[in-house]
Amino acid sequence: MSNEQKDVAEKRDSAVSKVKGPGGKVFKRSTSMYLNVVAPHKPIRPTLVEEEEDIMPEGSKFTLYGDDDYVPSERIQELLNSVTDIKHRAHKVFSEMDVLKKRGEDFEWREVARWVKYEEKMEEGGERWSKPHVASLSMHHLVETRRQLMDGVMHLDTEAYSISQVVEKFLDEWIKLGQLDPLLRQHVRTLLLKQHRHGTEKGEKKKIRGDMSRAASTNSFSQLTNVSSQISLNNSHSHTSLESLDNEWAGNYTKKQNERILRKIPKGSEVANIMIAAIDELQSGLCGFMRLNDGRCLGDLTEVNLPTRFVFILAGPSKFITDYMESGRCLGTMMVDDIFREVAYKCRNKDDLVAGIDEFLEQVTVLPPGEWDPKIRIEPPDAVPNQQFRKTPSSADFFEGTVVTAPGGDDDEDEGHADPDLTLSCRPFLGLIRDIRRKAPFYLSDYKDAIHIQCIASFIYIFLATLTPNVTFGGMLGKSTNQYMGVMECIFAAAVTGIAFALFAGQPLNILGSTGPMLVLEKIIYDICKDQEWDFLPFRAWIGIWTAGFLLLIVMWDLSALVKYITRFTEESFACLIALIFIYEAFLKLAEIGSEEAPVELHPSGNFTPRVCHCVLPDTVTTMAPMHGSLNHTLSNMTTTMTSVINSTMGMTTDAMEHDNMTHLSKADCKEMFGEWHCVGPVPDAFMFSIILYFGTFGIAIFCVTFKTFPCFPTFVRQIISDFGVLIAIVLMVVVDYLLGLPTPKLTVPEEFKPTRSDRGWFINPVSDKNPWWLALAAGLPAIIGTILIFMDQQITAVIVNRKENLLKKGKGYHLDLFVLSILVAAHSLLGLPWYVAATVSAIAHIQSLRKESESTAPGDKPAFLGVREQRVTALLVGILSGLAVLITNVLKVIPMPVLYGVFFYMGFSALKGMQFIDRVLLFFMPTKYQPDYKYLRHVRLWRVHIFTFIQILCLVALWVVKSIKSISIGFPLLVVFTGVVRKILDCVFTQYELKYLDDILPNAKKDKVKDSEKALVLE
Repeated sequence: MSNEQKDVAEKRDSAVSKVKGPGGKVFKRSTSMYLNVVAPHKPIRPTLVEEEEDIMPEGSKFTLYGDDDYVPSERIQELLNSVTDIKHRAHKVFSEMDVLKKRGEDFEWREVARWVKYEEKMEEGGERWSKPHVASLSMHHLVETRRQLMDGVMHLDTEAYSISQVVEKFLDEWIKLGQLDPLLRQHVRTLLLKQHRHGTEKGEKKKIRGDMSRAASTNSFSQLTNVSSQISLNNSHSHTSLESLDNEWAGNYTKKQNERILRKIPKGSEVANIMIAAIDELQSGLCGFMRLNDGRCLGDLTEVNLPTRFVFILAGPSKFITDYMESGRCLGTMMVDDIFREVAYKCRNKDDLVAGIDEFLEQVTVLPPGEWDPKIRIEPPDAVPNQQFRKTPSSADFFEGTVVTAPGGDDDEDEGHADPDLTLSCRPFLGLIRDIRRKAPFYLSDYKDAIHIQCIASFIYIFLATLTPNVTFGGMLGKSTNQYMGVMECIFAAAVTGIAFALFAGQPLNILGSTGPMLVLEKIIYDICKDQEWDFLPFRAWIGIWTAGFLLLIVMWDLSALVKYITRFTEESFACLIALIFIYEAFLKLAEIGSEEAPVELHPSGNFTPRVCHCVLPDTVTTMAPMHGSLNHTLSNMTTTMTSVINSTMGMTTDAMEHDNMTHLSKADCKEMFGEWHCVGPVPDAFMFSIILYFGTFGIAIFCVTFKTFPCFPTFVRQIISDFGVLIAIVLMVVVDYLLGLPTPKLTVPEEFKPTRSDRGWFINPVSDKNPWWLALAAGLPAIIGTILIFMDQQITAVIVNRKENLLKKGKGYHLDLFVLSILVAAHSLLGLPWYVAATVSAIAHIQSLRKESESTAPGDKPAFLGVREQRVTALLVGILSGLAVLITNVLKVIPMPVLYGVFFYMGFSALKGMQFIDRVLLFFMPTKYQPDYKYLRHVRLWRVHIFTFIQILCLVALWVVKSIKSISIGFPLLVVFTGVVRKILDCVFTQYELKYLDDILPNAKKDKVKDSEKALVLE
């Protein structure tokens, strides 16, 4: 260290008293009235010396703040509670730090740092702002800032309308306290009133009218000494001329606002201007802090057109400029801190402000100098804990050894989806009445909130994502019920349930659809009727009426309250199963394209096998091949056997060519004759192109949805691409398929609105001559199974949708949902339509497509999840468009099925993402040092986490097996109930403390009061 640097350190330390520490080592003691922190001089770290026995001087007791009764957080709490008037209501603060720098032969204030939430620095050369980062502050400079504020001038609630008035008040006080030589008043004032240049502004600013050169002429101290003797401290002429100068500045100065940063600043924010100056003529530092009575726009002081509320000036010799800038950074960072900001607005005197700094110091985390490089810029975190816990006096207990956590922190109780209204009641329909009262005030807003472009993207995405399962399910259902219910019935059912549920349900974000167990139930009912020669649809109508009655009994006695026993364990097991089924079915359907619709000829021998298509008539199997020419046939020869002939240009001949009197039908003619068109043989390129469409749709959807996190393009562009991500993927792949023209399988939708079978109508009479009278009573037995199945499917999905992670604000509606569903079940039974319940994956996809994030965030701050756009319009439009699907078949038939299977894959993948169960499964394959910092890993031993996950995997496998075996799949809902029983048994294996982090605590479960020793044992 040079002699000059030592002299500087000695001068700076001369005003600071010393205190003798352990071993006789002498340290600096803060000169403040409270803080007696042992703070060694930062540039020179103390060396290790051998300890010597020494007796501390009497009265030099080492306490944290020098006053045993002083607790900063308690004083801050008292301040925040006592100052509640509107005038001192805290606003958000934008901090800007300007430094006085020389430009040519003149001086100007140049912006070097700013804070909206995180720090941004002007890079070397002044051409760009740095990436927002967490400010790395020195403890030494935090203490120095505290000392400077204690020794400096403070004005609270001062009336000032211009920067010149602010400067004059500081100058008067500095001279009064003897901190500033009166001879330097004019010089300091001139420098403090220099022009400000912000951000990346270039070139000369517009000059104000008047001769500004006369003010600049006083920059030289040698010139100043010739006129300073003539200046009086109370020279009224000096004040008048300065005020007129400031008025001219304010009236004539024009600058371009930084609209980009202004959009990032919260509305209603005010500015804290920090001005750091190096003035060699000063012998010691000058510090001033002012809070204006009201926010004022002070000329060009700020880069944005926001009112200034705080002004902090720190000036001194140029040799201390680095330390002064660090002090300015400390204050700028503290001004955007939630608690210190409120202290700054509400402080009554200097002691309150210093107490705010002391409270800030309590919360500071120190990084060891040997393990951290202060030059590294810390990336802003994904989430910042709520700071409201610092407003409680108990935060001071940190120094007493008591740990205090923020709300929502590690020690918070996690009640999962527990709702105080989910209670069994002796009063009929009490839960339903409460649901209606809870949802009624939001009914109109459910339509107003849908006025957003995001809802358009969500509606199209969910429509296409649900139409395909309806068509597929209708085909399977038609085969299982001999076409009594087919594709048309499923599309009509989707329209009825979609419209009714969207209009009247308690949770319209749920999407109703078909499920596998319901298909099994329908098949069992049909097989029984077929064996006994009963009418299927009338018997099914009675089952539906009984089921609706049982559901109404559940609603009447508030039995939906039982969903509070469905914890994350059951939810994620069920949701994971449905998501895996979606992914499995997507790959299975893709494989069927290669085996049935567009077969692939593997290992070809060199001779290409042509593809032959023929028509199979309903009565007799007749082969007909498409040939060139017109159709010549009559009703008399419709049953004539015809053999397909291959075009002679292929060089192929068959035995069918021997028939000279053949009539050849096209695919359209075959359909008119109610035949089925069958093709045999490989289709070149179709299957491989289907794979490209499948993975292309999935990949583009993933890319577009996550595009909002990319650093390219403006925020609104990235947000639109993200909202329409799935739709963009579908459109791109459809266009590619259309341009190439390969024969990939396309979506097929009925073109007429009529029942699949011509011998049934749209209304089913429950009374049938073929069915005995007692069937109306016997239908109650299968109705019990149907009730359990509908209740579990519906309510588990509703619990998943209503989880607190989705931040829903309009309340739940379990009883109202089930009431509407019971009416729909009865209506579908009489219309001969399949029963629809909440579809888990579709509901999750609906929720994810309507996620809201903060649009205007501070630079560096991650967009905050604000919840879900809760409304009824998207589900309503999905239902309406499902019913109108028969009118837009010309559009739908160009969509390749591999594209829709890719959407299925994306939906299943998205549903799995974010599940704690999946995260815990991945821990099996992850080395300990690479495992993420999950909260449950902090509190539960790893091997205990693995045991819990293994048990959940066993439940998932059991659910998959039962659902896959058709003969026992009817028992699937009972097995879902059994997973709840397994979760109850886990209470005997795991402590409530462990289950609080791994799962949800069951209602009425005895919560163990875990002692500190037990917690320590868990953490071992």
